[in-house]
Amino acid sequence: MSGKFSHIDHSGKANMVDVGNKDIQERMAKAKGFISLGLSTIKLIRENQIKKGDVLTVAEIAGIQAAKNASSLIPLCHPLLLTKVDLKTEITDEGVMANSMVKCNGQTGVEMEALTAVTVALLTIYDMCKAVDKEMVISDITLVEKTKTDLIK
Repeated sequence: MSGKFSHIDHSGKANMVDVGNKDIQERMAKAKGFISLGLSTIKLIRENQIKKGDVLTVAEIAGIQAAKNASSLIPLCHPLLLTKVDLKTEITDEGVMANSMVKCNGQTGVEMEALTAVTVALLTIYDMCKAVDKEMVISDITLVEKTKTDLIK
């Protein structure tokens, strides 16, 4: 590693990286995160009794929408034409796990989109459950995998 940051210009100012000369590749990233919930909240979600509605479906849709808007939220993130966004939630005995997978054919990766999808899905769960659970904790948001594959020319 050269020690030079790609998002810093010659004078040390923030700079959006020029990816225009990079090859278009199939890019994929996966992320995950968790929200811990009280037992009574988990029961309400399982029984679809949260007053704001179907928590997991709304969170999944929110996560997909968030991935498509990552560049509007993160200043140096490139706008990308995503070819696939998948966001799944799973209730556990301690809360809800969110997993995302994002793909595009492009010149830069989709890590931020995958992480944004998980984060907003978990924030949506938090918002929908805040009236009944005052001890929720969002944690362990992490990039699980990223790949880039040359496209057949």
